Amino acid sequence: MKGKLGFVTLFVLLSGYAFAGNAKPAVDYTFVCNGNQGTGPCPNGGSPDSLIQGADGNFYGAAAASIEENYEPDGGTAFSLTPSGTFTLLHTFAPGPNQAYPDGNLPGVLTQGPDGKLYGETRVGGIGNCTVYPGCGVLYRVNTDGSGFQIIHKFCSMANCADGWAGGALVTGTDGNLYATSYAGGTGACVYYVYKGCGTIFRVTPSTGKYQVVFNFVFATSGGSPSNLILAADGTFYGLSNGTPGELLFHYTPTTGTLTTATLVFPVFDGDLPSGPTSGLAFGPNGDLYGLYQIYATSGAGLFEVEPDGSNLRLFPFYTTLESGGEPDGLLLASDGNFWIAESNGSTGYGNIVSVSPTNGTLLETLSPFFKGGPLGGLPVEIIQAKDGTFWGSTDSYGDASKGHFAQGTVFSVNAGLPAK
Repeated sequence: MKGKLGFVTLFVLLSGYAFAGNAKPAVDYTFVCNGNQGTGPCPNGGSPDSLIQGADGNFYGAAAASIEENYEPDGGTAFSLTPSGTFTLLHTFAPGPNQAYPDGNLPGVLTQGPDGKLYGETRVGGIGNCTVYPGCGVLYRVNTDGSGFQIIHKFCSMANCADGWAGGALVTGTDGNLYATSYAGGTGACVYYVYKGCGTIFRVTPSTGKYQVVFNFVFATSGGSPSNLILAADGTFYGLSNGTPGELLFHYTPTTGTLTTATLVFPVFDGDLPSGPTSGLAFGPNGDLYGLYQIYATSGAGLFEVEPDGSNLRLFPFYTTLESGGEPDGLLLASDGNFWIAESNGSTGYGNIVSVSPTNGTLLETLSPFFKGGPLGGLPVEIIQAKDGTFWGSTDSYGDASKGHFAQGTVFSVNAGLPAK
């Protein structure tokens, strides 16, 4: 992108676009729990919120809970799913004494490392010096057949969470190591955090499982609450952090351990700066960085674009002005050259999948098959594109189940007629 900062005040309304090729999604697996809706055990897990395609072509994911208890879920599972729908339970995060979860509780995003193992983190559980939750989360790995489960690190195991509190999605660097951010913790000065520290960047060495903090965020210079990392072609990483004023674009170079920042000068709306989601950034087809922005007390979301050095920030008009179209989850640059986004609420209140142009930020297509009484369930969490071009994703809630059971999310796929990756 070239040109000066621009913002267009004409918002683009969400309307009924036809989905490419009139393709319809298929349910590949439904997470079925025992009991009444929202309360009971889920033997294979419930509320799947992570899905990746492994090197072997199978899909791997994590379900956030294995016990649903009136908005206080616990446990969770890791699982695999073949393209034909064969499900395998790989690991269950089980309670220990006094209902603590020594091996982690509520798993999040999975990553496949260069050694073929699955790496992931849990939001809470383990041990640690958390002041609110029983445990600050763990970092773990497991083989794709479910064997060899191993805790690599328990967050906040050091005083004042100097080792970080709760990790983000791991990314494989060009040096063969895994890198991620922690949202809080570390040794950097951050006066407004209960958990001490403004966050970290950490590294995991697959050959040994060694965990090491390689950068501590300091609010005055590098901001805090870093987003997930994205890998550039040159082996460096980019992300967003909250600074003064507003958002900072940071650039981390693992070979030197240095981090630089550029302030993203968003325009002020009614005294407030726009905010970006913690899911972070994505590279566009032109090599620029893209993210999503929202405005406090204003319904809608839009795309922004910025060059990797932080220059030439451009805000596109909102692609949706619907209040229920909020909570977009990340940006997927698909093989058609457009961004695809899973929205957990969407125009129906139960979620959309939308396509947005990286050229001008306009809404191109909308898929809205999600609702409480339907087989796909509702509240899509994410989408990925498989090697053959099809989309796969998961929903957080609902789906079809027999009497005496309830469904707590699905894994679904849809052939949108896009080329292979």
